[in-house]
Amino acid sequence: MRFYLTTAIDYCNGKPHLGTAYEKVTADVLARAHRARGRDVRFLMGNDEHAIKIEQAARDRGLEPIAWCDQMEALFRETWDALGCSYDVFIRTTEPRHHRAVQEFLRRIKDGGDLYLGSYEGWFCTGCEAFKKPEELTDERCPDHVSLVPKWLKEENWFFRLSKYRDPLLAHFKDNPTFVQPDFRRNELVAFLERGLEDVSISRRTTWGVPFPFDSEAKVYVWFDALINYATGAGFATDDKEFATWWPADLHIVGKDITRFHGIQWPAMLLAAGLPLPRRIFGHGYVNALGSRLSKSAGSKVDPKDLADHVTADALRYYLCREAAYGADLEWSDERLYARANSDLANSLGNLLSRATAMVHKWFGGTVSADISNSPLVEEARVAIARVEAAVDLCALQEVASIPMELVAKANLHVDQKAPWALAKDPARREELAYVLTEIIHLTFIAGSLLLPIMPTKMGELIRRLTGSAPLGHGDWVNLGTRFIAKDRVLEQGTPLFPRIEPPTSET
Repeated sequence: MRFYLTTAIDYCNGKPHLGTAYEKVTADVLARAHRARGRDVRFLMGNDEHAIKIEQAARDRGLEPIAWCDQMEALFRETWDALGCSYDVFIRTTEPRHHRAVQEFLRRIKDGGDLYLGSYEGWFCTGCEAFKKPEELTDERCPDHVSLVPKWLKEENWFFRLSKYRDPLLAHFKDNPTFVQPDFRRNELVAFLERGLEDVSISRRTTWGVPFPFDSEAKVYVWFDALINYATGAGFATDDKEFATWWPADLHIVGKDITRFHGIQWPAMLLAAGLPLPRRIFGHGYVNALGSRLSKSAGSKVDPKDLADHVTADALRYYLCREAAYGADLEWSDERLYARANSDLANSLGNLLSRATAMVHKWFGGTVSADISNSPLVEEARVAIARVEAAVDLCALQEVASIPMELVAKANLHVDQKAPWALAKDPARREELAYVLTEIIHLTFIAGSLLLPIMPTKMGELIRRLTGSAPLGHGDWVNLGTRFIAKDRVLEQGTPLFPRIEPPTSET
């Protein structure tokens, strides 16, 4: 079974920050989880390079826009690699394959009669790269970019007949209740559709962008150009066989501020081009700090790579998944990050692995195995596996992180209640001791396997210490509940998996 997953592509007018990293990490967790279930995954990320503010960022540095974009691609890839993002395709909207896809897309829409020349004037937010209606502004500012003053623009442009697709989209939302999630995002879009749609301008009189295929003086508007990247990444206009294999996308992960573009304009564009709609669109929340959204334009930046260097990428990934329900806003806190890393990971999970392997070495020479197939704890682990898989299907990442930690808590409680150190004192209870330790090792293995998409490096090491081999990534969860540690496997001890993390000290 194949699964095509995408994130929004990022403006590269500045370096990545924690807000963009949140989306990429959480989408990567879903991609890895679907691979663990045995699915063939295509995971797309990339850069959106045709925005006016990107051209301006390059000019401010004395560079041609493409030279600046080349530099930023390297920086973005370096950051995502440092955070463990396992993307299969990295798309750039300046690539020739994307230009071909955009121009073919436009030809199809024009052939269907849904493009026309017209004039437009209105307030344009350079942060959003979008026109804003007066009612969308607060105190004459865009609520998402309060530091920027919108500009009044008037241009002759090409228009997409978006108004035509109000009723077809309402019907699609009705027939496909999970098309946009969470439900409150879906309800927002349905209410927006019910108020009616206006045609949208999709070209600009500028020098930077994808050339309009039938207007030599126009470039394709960045938002129209950018949305088509999802089709480009699946092979549209360049590889018909590949496109037939991977399209439609199974899941678009996007920020809540651009859910409307993805849930209304993008499906309308696809209908106009005669292409299938994506199966699901999920709008996640913001990462906030002190009540303000973390973003380039707001000036509140937390460098995700610096954080990963200090706490490890795995600890940061765990925090981003565990701290808030996916879809809601996440309130960033250094203190909460360190608390999660030290309490959940160092004290609970890391300590469980250390205690379990130490006890097996102390009393059984490093290898222990009993028949625990009928143990209630084994059944609880199987239930946990099913719960995590269901949570993955719902994009409920907080549950994906918390359910395995419930197994960790059960295993630690089992150690305390069964007191293996007491059992070890009685030779007549040696079989019981082996049974208890095998239960504990099994729960540790299952919890580590379920946490593998969130913490691929640390959980890969946990699994290697228990089984002798690193996980493969593909199919790791298939038949997971019936896998037991081999009888002759000598468990490996090592340094603490999660050393305690102290906040960095400020220089005086």
